[in-house]
Amino acid sequence: MIKKITILFLLISGFTFGQRMNPESNPRIKRLKIAFITERLDLTIDEAQQFWPIYNAHEEHMFQLRHVEMRKIRNELKDNFSEKKAEVALQHVMNIENDIHQANQQLVADLRDVLPAHKILLLKKAEKDFPREIMKQFREKRQKKSRQ
Repeated sequence: MIKKITILFLLISGFTFGQRMNPESNPRIKRLKIAFITERLDLTIDEAQQFWPIYNAHEEHMFQLRHVEMRKIRNELKDNFSEKKAEVALQHVMNIENDIHQANQQLVADLRDVLPAHKILLLKKAEKDFPREIMKQFREKRQKKSRQ
């Protein structure tokens, strides 16, 4: 029982950390992400016109899965909960993770008609690099302020 609750807590915590870096919650971060991805992928005008509607729809779907659905689970588990409630929540988390995987596969399938394979790989890398880049900029800005 403790093992299942620990796993459930870790899964939910992972989603919570991702929420802090969520571009949807901050328009400035969203603009930075758009610029970051556009620069990394070196999109042509035609590619950008086709890419961004697909990517934005994917991001909205991911937001629903990661934040809205996970928030429901966190709210249900705020107070003491039974093993039965933990089992149901764990299954819900696993279903969400499966939906996220399927959504990522669908994004790649949709982008194959728009971008060459190497740019899709660059997108995957840019999505992983973006939070690191934001944190790096934040640290540099904070260090600059502390020096003044």
